[in-house]
Amino acid sequence: MTEHEQLLTQVADKARNTRPWGWPSLPDPVDAATLARAEAALGFPLPPLLAGLYLRIADGGFGPAYGLLPLLDSAPSGEPAAVPQYLANRAGGREDPDWPWPEGVLPISHWGCGMYACVDCRTPEAPVLLFEPNPGDPDLAWYLDAPGLTQWLHTWLQGTGWYEEENDGTDLVPWTGLPGRGTNGADHPAPV
Repeated sequence: MTEHEQLLTQVADKARNTRPWGWPSLPDPVDAATLARAEAALGFPLPPLLAGLYLRIADGGFGPAYGLLPLLDSAPSGEPAAVPQYLANRAGGREDPDWPWPEGVLPISHWGCGMYACVDCRTPEAPVLLFEPNPGDPDLAWYLDAPGLTQWLHTWLQGTGWYEEENDGTDLVPWTGLPGRGTNGADHPAPV
């Protein structure tokens, strides 16, 4: 069994036994047609591990905080789905349209208070970023949560993420990838 397969098995085991807030049950996984529709709307493919989470485990509803967002349809808690949230952010749909949303950075989990865990789908390692707008400065809103989705999932499985109570006060490194990653506007794909 490959490392990728082992990780998916471990995540599936924890996902079956842990419900994030607002998720009464684990939803069914998406099918290949739904994944293809999501990727067409985004204009880029999901990293293989992220696609595997949605195809083999569930359409959201597992993971840290409020859990992974579903791909296309809103969560039972009313949270938006990942693809529509990305498209709205790219179109300037945030509260302040002057805040650019980087091209290829897909929100995958909501932390509350406007904060999102996001995957940089344009980078092979699929780093996980934290979007934290609350200080009010667009230049200080992005942090590197994990150098890759693999590491991010391991921190959730092991209970060692910055969001765990015993890790309160952990400092994240600012993400410097925003400049040059596209601007909000006409270059975003059409809605789903």
